[in-house]
Amino acid sequence: MRLAADLHIHTCISPCADMTMTPNNVVNMAYLKGLDAIAVSDHNTAGNLLACKAVAQQRGLVFVPALEVETAEEVHVLCYFAEVEQALEMGELVYAHLPPIENVPGVFGEQIAMNELDEPIRTETKLLIQSTTMSIDEVVAACRRLGGVPVPAHVNRPSNSIIASLGFIPGQLELTAVEVYRKLPADMNALEGYHVLYSSDAHYLEDILERESFITALDRSAAGILAHIADKK
Repeated sequence: MRLAADLHIHTCISPCADMTMTPNNVVNMAYLKGLDAIAVSDHNTAGNLLACKAVAQQRGLVFVPALEVETAEEVHVLCYFAEVEQALEMGELVYAHLPPIENVPGVFGEQIAMNELDEPIRTETKLLIQSTTMSIDEVVAACRRLGGVPVPAHVNRPSNSIIASLGFIPGQLELTAVEVYRKLPADMNALEGYHVLYSSDAHYLEDILERESFITALDRSAAGILAHIADKK
C-alpha cells in the first residue's frame, strides 16, 4: 500500500516553529493537502502528540507519533513509534537527559503544549533545542527498546545530520532508513541499502508537503508504516 505522507512536522512546542503550528492547524493543513499519513516530531519532546493524534483521528489521517531527538554529538534522530504511549515514555527519558538550561522565549521562541482544542495547557520551560546527554548509540537503543524505529534526520544537511557530525553512518547502529532534506542535493549512492524518507521538516504551515511524497506501508496504520521502514532492504 502506498500512502502520501509527511513524516517530519513540528508544532508550536518546538521553539523554532511558528505559533500557527497548533495541533488543529497542522492536521487540517495536512488533510487539505491530501495527505494520508503524518508524523509530528518535535524537538526532544512528545508534548503535543496526544492532541495531534486526537485531531488526526477525527480527520481520518494515519498518525505516527515521533520525536526529533538531538544526541550528545548534535545529531538529530527521528524516533518513530506505533503508539503515543511509547513516544511519551521516550519523551520522559529524553527530558531527563536535557541539561537544565531554561528557554528564553524572546530569543528561541515559545514552547507551548496544547490540547485537542488548541488551548494552551502548559509552557515548557526547559530549552528543547539543545543536545541531550545521550549518545547516538543510547538514543537508537532506547528508541528500539520502546518499540520504535530510529531514523537519522536530514542526512544531507550541513548541520545536525549524522554525516555532517560523524562523517559516516556507523554500521553498528544497524539503521534501516534515513531521511533526506528535499531542498538540498544528496549523494544517493552513499544511501544505497536504506529506505529513504522525503519529508518537509515543516516549521510553518505552508511547508507541509502536498500529495507528492509516497511511502510504502504494510497496511493503513502507523504500525504498517514502521514495519516497512524497519525492514532491511
